[in-house]
Amino acid sequence: MKKIILLISFLFFTSAIAGMSEKDKSKALDCVGIYMANYFLPSGEKFEYEMKEKSISTVKVLKTYALEIGIPEKEWDEEVNKAVDKHYGSKYDEVKTEKCHSFVESLVPNGAERVKKVVQTLY
Repeated sequence: MKKIILLISFLFFTSAIAGMSEKDKSKALDCVGIYMANYFLPSGEKFEYEMKEKSISTVKVLKTYALEIGIPEKEWDEEVNKAVDKHYGSKYDEVKTEKCHSFVESLVPNGAERVKKVVQTLY
């Protein structure tokens, strides 16, 4: 009985460490798809260069965070490919992009600062 309680406690503790529910993971991956669509906007689309920088930087921050909380890299990358396929070729949607920024800043500890730091390292 003691072993069962320890096992249940361990499983509960490790799932709490994971830090990302399935709903949050799904939303994060959808945002990655949106960000990548922003980064690869076709020529002629109206956008600001800063938006592209922030988009690609946020993708990097989300992957780093996913790895930090224990999501296997292969699993993350496979899901990212699906999200990119879903959004690739989409037009820039400022409302969706801003919602993703807010989501990431609330999901990832120090999310806004981490994104700013990555943006600064792009050059």
